[in-house]
Amino acid sequence: MESPTPNNPETPPPPVAYETPDLERPASSAPTQKELEDQRFSPRSGHDPYAALRFRDYRVFQGGWMLAVMGSHITTAAIQWEIFKRTGSNLSMAWVAAMQVIPAVFLALPAGAMADHFDRRRIVQISYLFVAACAIGLAAMSYRPGGIPLMYALLLLMSVAQSIGRPARAALLPQIVPKAVFPNAVAWNANTFQVATMVGPALAGWIMYHSLIRFHSVWIAYALNAVCSLGFCLMLFAMSPPRYVEAADPAAAKDSLLTQLLAGVRFVYSRPVILATLTLDLLAVLLGGVTYLMPYYATVVLHVDSVGFGWLRSAEAIGALSMGMLIAHLPPMRKAGKTMLLAVAGFGAAIIVFGISTNFWLSILMIFLMGACDNVSVVVRHSLVQILTPDPMRGRVSAVNNVFISASNELGGMESGLTAYWFGAFWSVVGGGIATILCVVAIAFYWPAVRRQGPLVESKSRV
Repeated sequence: MESPTPNNPETPPPPVAYETPDLERPASSAPTQKELEDQRFSPRSGHDPYAALRFRDYRVFQGGWMLAVMGSHITTAAIQWEIFKRTGSNLSMAWVAAMQVIPAVFLALPAGAMADHFDRRRIVQISYLFVAACAIGLAAMSYRPGGIPLMYALLLLMSVAQSIGRPARAALLPQIVPKAVFPNAVAWNANTFQVATMVGPALAGWIMYHSLIRFHSVWIAYALNAVCSLGFCLMLFAMSPPRYVEAADPAAAKDSLLTQLLAGVRFVYSRPVILATLTLDLLAVLLGGVTYLMPYYATVVLHVDSVGFGWLRSAEAIGALSMGMLIAHLPPMRKAGKTMLLAVAGFGAAIIVFGISTNFWLSILMIFLMGACDNVSVVVRHSLVQILTPDPMRGRVSAVNNVFISASNELGGMESGLTAYWFGAFWSVVGGGIATILCVVAIAFYWPAVRRQGPLVESKSRV
């Protein structure tokens, strides 16, 4: 095709994402569209707390993601309550956690490789279609009470689908907004997650209360998760194609399958700050998790019904959301590393008080503080992982991140259930809080790079 020139004005110019810079343009000439965008979202041009929300695709993505997380937490709260009421054993909570952690650990690396080689949106959509199908199965098992082993099997299949879609969803986010806006996008992403985590269990408690009265089961909670998952799939169709995509590395494409699978692991181990923050999050939540003991504390220690249980499960998200809104409106952290260490220590202290408390409102307050402290860790960790990782590897590195997250959450729930079964819930919770504080001290001295970590927006890939 003939190139467009001033003498040939009828030839249409080729489509480009941005105006091509003119090297001979005078310095006083108007900047290109990309230069305007980079200037608008530069950290030096002033803090815009709503920068990420100005992108339509980000708003659509977050709306769908909020539905999916809300549905997931409704199901988690419902299945914890239902199985504990039917068995009366903390050991059953360990089995629930095991069904969720096994796929997350063993499928994370293959799922990360898939996210770097296939359409990330399609992976997420297919995975949540399977989540919806499993939720319908759980609804059927609850409506006509089936065997608990079959409920475990459906929960396992649901976790398989979520594990496959999780790296693709995490790696999709940096393709929706520019790099300069990404820390703000992470803060709002955390806020969205916490809103859903807050609404989900509270709504689950209300739904379970009325569903038990009318149907003597909690099947409506599982059915609502199916609706939410399908809603996320549909909203992904409304997004434009990913815009901020980096070029793939041709040399990496020639590596063997095993080399590509392990590339994310090698990358994390080559970045001390990323490895330290992931390790800190892993140990803190692994040792200090109390979520899977909430049914025990609600019924045996605090003596509340399913509505009170729903509020206990929601209090952590309310605290996290409050902190997330504060982070989004404040300028970027100047000493992100030290802030994260102090936040995780506060998380451990709140766990200790919760384990001792027998007062419902004091327990609610401690869970609120746990959520507020944990949200700081989430923002710092996720920002560092995505900013320091090149786009062609984000799926695999996100998979490694997900292994740490899943191991800390679900494996932590399994650890809590087992230690509560062996030594009692009191020592499981209080001992975990003490161990969390000791881990903060150990990591602060073993990885001094964490203490020296400054602003997130100035992080470099060489770290």
